[in-house]
Amino acid sequence: MLSGRRILVVVPARGGSAGIPLKNLREVGGVPLVARVGHLVRALDFVDRAIVSTDHPEIARTAEAAGLAVPFVRPDALSGPTIGDQQVLEHALLETERLDRAQYHVIIMLQPTSPSRTAVQVRDTVTMLIDGGHDAVWTVSRTDGKSHPLKQLAIGANGALDYYDPAGASITARQQLTPVFHRNGIAYAFTRDCLLDQKTIMGAKTGALVIDGPIANIDTEFDLEFADWLLSRTGRS
Repeated sequence: MLSGRRILVVVPARGGSAGIPLKNLREVGGVPLVARVGHLVRALDFVDRAIVSTDHPEIARTAEAAGLAVPFVRPDALSGPTIGDQQVLEHALLETERLDRAQYHVIIMLQPTSPSRTAVQVRDTVTMLIDGGHDAVWTVSRTDGKSHPLKQLAIGANGALDYYDPAGASITARQQLTPVFHRNGIAYAFTRDCLLDQKTIMGAKTGALVIDGPIANIDTEFDLEFADWLLSRTGRS
């Protein structure tokens, strides 16, 4: 509990993955990704409950061994690649509240694919949500200038190269670019109202917690190698 709010951590970890089969069971630093979340949650003394939403028995066993609860099996209808985070979180929240006979005020989503997160970053996300009166808070990273939307190009059907956004033609120096940011998967925090009443993960008042420095977010085999390197470089296991 933090500032009088009951807090639920939801770890979404389905078995399917187009890029890396059973991605949530792959190891970084010798520890399965889903288990890493369980180890981190132990350092979050303000969390009242931490559960995994999964459709895969081995992910469930690995999560439970790491201290996470798996109180239900995610329905097949919520296990496809096109299912949104809000749908998964809403189901997890309502099912956990039904089983616990309790109501949770703040929901934290911790995706296993961000193994470089720290407990401080998660706490800061929740503190920002509560102290700022936000509906949601996402952690983000500044997008490198080379990847700025106005620097992107598109190739037409006839092979012709053009700017993805025509406004990019007027950019001659990076100083002209308005800074943009991308979600980094470190942490998301939501109010109950945001998920159940607004039916979104980006509520009417959503805050951004900017995280500086390199971050591992697992989508490819290279990302796994980078995550291993990053953890070894920072001295974390």
